[in-house]
Amino acid sequence: MKAKTEVKRQFASAGLVAALAVAGAAVAQTPPKEGNYDFISCYSGTAIPVSFTKDHYAFVYEQTGTNTSNPPGGYMDKSTFRCVGINSSFGGKTSASSTCEAIDKDGDKKLTHFSLDRDGTTVKEVVLGTGKYEGATEKGSTTSMGPYPTIKAGTSQNCVRQTGTYKLK
Repeated sequence: MKAKTEVKRQFASAGLVAALAVAGAAVAQTPPKEGNYDFISCYSGTAIPVSFTKDHYAFVYEQTGTNTSNPPGGYMDKSTFRCVGINSSFGGKTSASSTCEAIDKDGDKKLTHFSLDRDGTTVKEVVLGTGKYEGATEKGSTTSMGPYPTIKAGTSQNCVRQTGTYKLK
């Protein structure tokens, strides 16, 4: 049961991984070529766990959500995203990998990959973009706003605040 609780805790924090990897924007016109971003990513998702012990477990997950920028109309505002990933812990050392796709209301997309290595190193890479996001780069940080209570077994809900800079080609 302890392993199951740890997987639930890790699944709730997996949104941090997913949200770091989320990409997209939803302004009707092209955003400035570079600037700062500040937005909230809220998501819900499901996981499939392998609960071996408290310190040895893994799970795959899928999450979907939305982004809302501050101020409204900013980078990533009203975009939606979907992430798939895997988290694992071997002897208490956690690793995570997530790939996310995002789409804005113009239909432009981004594909982003995020990883957290067992040594604590985080890597975020905008892999590919279409339309205004072709050649985009982002640097920033996230702060979890949850986790929130679980409404249904096997699910999680959370929001994270993301801040940083972006550059479009």
